[in-house]
Amino acid sequence: MKYLHSRNRAILSEMVRTDFKVRYQNSVLGYAWSLLKPLFLFAILYVVFTYIIPLGKGVAHYPVYLLMGIVLWNFFVESTIIGANSVVARGNLIRKISIPRYLVVITSSLSALINLLLSLVVVFIFALFNGITPSLSWLIIIPIIIELFAFSLGVSFLLSAMFVKFRDVTYIWEIFLQAGFYATPIIYPLTNVPAQYHKWFFMNPMAQMIQDARYVIVTDTSITIWSIIHSVAAYIPFIIVLAFALVGSLYFKAHSKYFAEDI
Repeated sequence: MKYLHSRNRAILSEMVRTDFKVRYQNSVLGYAWSLLKPLFLFAILYVVFTYIIPLGKGVAHYPVYLLMGIVLWNFFVESTIIGANSVVARGNLIRKISIPRYLVVITSSLSALINLLLSLVVVFIFALFNGITPSLSWLIIIPIIIELFAFSLGVSFLLSAMFVKFRDVTYIWEIFLQAGFYATPIIYPLTNVPAQYHKWFFMNPMAQMIQDARYVIVTDTSITIWSIIHSVAAYIPFIIVLAFALVGSLYFKAHSKYFAEDI
């Protein structure tokens, strides 16, 4: 059993390295694109929503506030979209080599996690230049990232198993992501939303995680679920994350035995 675990770790490590290299193969800037993509989007949104439509008016450190939301959301999008296609994309590997199927999905999530960690370095640098003083509270970003990774991985397990038989899944998911981008306080602060609707926003785990990250890194004036809900209902987004992690992994496990025939 120890050998099997060691072998799986070695396979996973090699798959992640290969996936990350192939992703930027033959591009002039290479790995730099993992940082430039969110920065380009941030620059566009910052200009639009600061000078043309001033949604960020009155928000402390709005550039960092905005960048944090974009970086976390981009990870969720990248992880789930690539994860949904991961099993089908590696169909030849699955048919030829006997490896645990779940490693394929975890590989895509870990590759996206590497991009996220690189992007967070940029966020921290922006925070320092924006006059934000580092503190021990910054360490709370670690459990937030773990929660985000678990949520994304659970969704990826579910989507990847469904995509093997139902190829419309990714199109439907992309529509959900487009709607989710505007239903999550990424480009606009939650203070622009009437207070009676705040608790409903936090039923979305992504809103909870983004707001928590902004609270511990950017400004303690950010609204969090803990500041508006003082009951067990505050744990609903965490229960949703756990549900996706469990249901996604169980659904994947139940259907993975048929992947080689169905792909």
